[in-house]
Amino acid sequence: MLVLSALLLAGCASKTTRHTAPERQTPLTKAAPTHVAQAWSMFTENAASHYGVDERLISAIISVESGGDPDVVSRSNAVGLMQIKASTAGREVYRAQGRHGQPSTRELRDPARNIDIGTAYIRLLQQRALAGIRDPETLRYATIVSYANGAGALLRTFSQDRQQAIAMINEMSPDEFRRHVQTRHPAAQAPRYLWKVNTVYRTI
Repeated sequence: MLVLSALLLAGCASKTTRHTAPERQTPLTKAAPTHVAQAWSMFTENAASHYGVDERLISAIISVESGGDPDVVSRSNAVGLMQIKASTAGREVYRAQGRHGQPSTRELRDPARNIDIGTAYIRLLQQRALAGIRDPETLRYATIVSYANGAGALLRTFSQDRQQAIAMINEMSPDEFRRHVQTRHPAAQAPRYLWKVNTVYRTI
């Protein structure tokens, strides 16, 4: 477990700049995925219940994206536990909630708000772009890939037409879908990200 945790967290550390309070003796970034999940369980349980999203998936994304450190900011300004970009996912969630603008960095550094916005974004992906994917495992894979690289990039590897893309996905088994991502997704990191999040998902 410790080796797995080190490998998974090392893969994300390269893209982030850490802002950790000096008094923190044992940063959550060094915690195993199960400990990360437990640390934020009150917020993930609430968000999962409110939006109807798999809590294990939320926790797995937190573990891979930030290692459980709410102060992480990436080079591309993705902020906090779920590494949310205010101008993309944050703005999309605000719009869906009937709000103007986008979340502030301060808001995204707040663990409860970060998890709420990140979970709302997962729900948007599943209800809109990925709606119609029937197999729950395939939907989880598609959600993971879309969370990191966008649903459009994924669906276009099947067809320019969303409905046709969904139909093609539904003809595949989860393993066939995973292999398709490995060989056809334009983002080189997409298969690796899918593997990391899914591996953590199975361990928590």
